[in-house]
Amino acid sequence: MANTTTLSSKTGTRLSIKKVGVFLGAEVTGIDLTKPLDQATIEEIKQLHAEHGVLIFPDQKISGEDLKSFGRYFGQLTVHPFSSSAADNPELIVYDQKEGNPPPPTDIWHTDETFRECPPMGTALCSKIVPDVGGNTAFCSMTAVYEGLSDRLQKFLSGLEAVHDFKPFKTLFPKTRDGIERMRKFEDLYPPATHPIVRVHPVTGKKALFVNPQFTLYIKGMEEDESRTILDLLFRKTYIHEYQYRHVWQPNMMIFWDNRAVQHSALHDYYPKRRLMERITIKGDKPVGDAKPADPSEVRRYLSPPVMAFESRQKRQHEM
Repeated sequence: MANTTTLSSKTGTRLSIKKVGVFLGAEVTGIDLTKPLDQATIEEIKQLHAEHGVLIFPDQKISGEDLKSFGRYFGQLTVHPFSSSAADNPELIVYDQKEGNPPPPTDIWHTDETFRECPPMGTALCSKIVPDVGGNTAFCSMTAVYEGLSDRLQKFLSGLEAVHDFKPFKTLFPKTRDGIERMRKFEDLYPPATHPIVRVHPVTGKKALFVNPQFTLYIKGMEEDESRTILDLLFRKTYIHEYQYRHVWQPNMMIFWDNRAVQHSALHDYYPKRRLMERITIKGDKPVGDAKPADPSEVRRYLSPPVMAFESRQKRQHEM
């Protein structure tokens, strides 16, 4: 796709779009995000967001309130339960990494918050202060990853589901009685979520791989060793450079990416230099798979049936 320009019929806003990656990524100029957007421009951005996966808006000197206003054009803002947000402004996450405050574990390939029943549809991140070297963010098209799988593997994955959990954030709770009790409260609020391994994008209709090493625990109903082998295989697909776009930040850039079909990894190579960013996330819908869930009898074969499936079994001490 060559550079293109679109014109809003209502306001005369011209959006210039320039592809920056083969499978994902486009730079959008000709827009001022400190000003209100008309509906035609919003719809155009929605479509570009779905088609390109990652939209880069350079030279945007926007405030946190501007960033939240932008996000609300596309849905309800959510509050990350384990983020570095202020109590009086919970929808706005502030990442202020510097000496004495190292970056969180975001250098693992992931899709945001897949531990939710309805993970975010999109994330917008704005740069305020960036290091002179390092601090890039890598993105990977999970649509391209899926399309690069063999026909046999695509058919095998169809209908399989995986279980996701907020496991990396459990390290934030101290191993004290109070810490364990607080973690259990969050486990009640966010029980493990089950999502299709192959997700159909609600806008483009394209299929994307929807598992990630940060939040995905196992394939539902499958033997542990088989599940781990298959997930490890799928996780490694994000390492293929051709499916990636690596973004070099400059101050006052805003990136809006599609969590329904994109994974990302924030590099930590800049510490202890300062990197200040602001972020919002937008509520999504429940992921829809490419087929009905697989029959459990096709996912796992038992040499001996599970003991707990029988009422006639011997009772254990904890049940007495």
